[in-house]
Amino acid sequence: MRGIIKFRNWLPVFLLIFFIGCRAQPDRYKNGRLVITYWDKWTGFEAEAMKKVVELFNRSQSRYWVEYLPVSMIERRFLVATAGGDPPDVAGLFTPLVTTYAFYGSLMPLDEYCKKFGITEDNYIPVFWRACNYRGHIYALPTTPTTLALHWNKKLFREAGLDPERPPKTLQELDEMAERLTRRDKNGRIIQMGFLPNEPTWYVTEWGFWFGARLWDGDKKILANEEPNIRAYRWAQSYSKKYGVGAVQNFRGGFGSFSSAQNPFFSGKVAMTLQGVWMYNFIKNYAPDMEWGVAPFPSAVPGLENVTIADCDVLVIPTGARHPDGAFEFIRFVQTQKVMEMLCMGQLKFSPLRQMSEEFLNTHPHPYLKTFIDLAFSPNARFVPQLPIWSQYNDELYNAFDRVWLQLDTPEHALTIVQHKIQKIWNKCYRRLKFMEQHEQKNKRYALWRTLWSPARFDFSV
Repeated sequence: MRGIIKFRNWLPVFLLIFFIGCRAQPDRYKNGRLVITYWDKWTGFEAEAMKKVVELFNRSQSRYWVEYLPVSMIERRFLVATAGGDPPDVAGLFTPLVTTYAFYGSLMPLDEYCKKFGITEDNYIPVFWRACNYRGHIYALPTTPTTLALHWNKKLFREAGLDPERPPKTLQELDEMAERLTRRDKNGRIIQMGFLPNEPTWYVTEWGFWFGARLWDGDKKILANEEPNIRAYRWAQSYSKKYGVGAVQNFRGGFGSFSSAQNPFFSGKVAMTLQGVWMYNFIKNYAPDMEWGVAPFPSAVPGLENVTIADCDVLVIPTGARHPDGAFEFIRFVQTQKVMEMLCMGQLKFSPLRQMSEEFLNTHPHPYLKTFIDLAFSPNARFVPQLPIWSQYNDELYNAFDRVWLQLDTPEHALTIVQHKIQKIWNKCYRRLKFMEQHEQKNKRYALWRTLWSPARFDFSV
């Protein structure tokens, strides 16, 4: 699940705190070492995995002491603290937030630190490095990553007369298998479905990736109503047309929470689902006897293979952090292969680093880890558009999907509304972005002029 903040709701608070300001706390020391405050959103076993890394860092050197603080709703508290001038030294966020926060000046660029310590793109699986890069600058470094893949219930496949070891290879096959896997009771009520495009709802705005859609051209143009995206929404709508909006809604009403044995996939109500590498941990805890498999989710376009959505947690240094050198010392420590693998093993994920040790790969308990790693290296691994307005764009796409799913609108019309609305917002934002770039170039030229004509250049006394 993604923590996306709606800036329009928090802008008044953001500005109020910015102008009022907060009194910065004095430096703190523990055991004679400077305290580095670290905020992250993790709880449970994921938090425990990072706490072990923090403890290892604190034992590894004698200059800094990292203090780990779990923070709920971190995306909001991070902004408020940064605007108020009293942010943490380092924070753990999600990649979709990097672009927006960098655009609004809430993140410190890490280019100089990376250059100093030899951290380059070559160290990482390319998609995760690109997700941390905005307008040619690195604003974050990755920690625990994920890719998405098809998960299927082998027992239900067998009961439907399907080969439990053969997942669908094309989207047409998936639709056909889904129909065979769907069951109704004697009263006609749906009691099992092969697949639902909106279960879970987390990725409904990005189904277009499996149809070759782009959502944005990388510059001026929003592509919400591009034909491949329309086809994706049309495909999703075909499920509510085939099985009935009311019937599906009644069926979904019996779903339990994700983190429980009543999860529709764990309980056998839904036979196939799109999920990330983290799903293994939940299956292990809530459905340990389940027979399941993992494969790339099939594409709708011949030749478009191994499409996936890639995402990762990241470490950042907020603008105004009091101890950026100490913060990056910790971030750099986490990027080392041994430590990164320790963290990713603790969270049952793969590493974002290009090189993974044989020990890590051979001892990792996830039975399908290699599938997720291969998807991460795929040229068709995608992440959400690096737009500062992605939160608003995503909201509008969700609204469009709901209207299409409920048969209240056509995909063409619903996505055209999104196109016009988001294009208008992006036009304003784009002008601001270009102004910022021009201002940046002027500052660079001024800095160069000052360097060239500095009196120090003509001091021959040494």
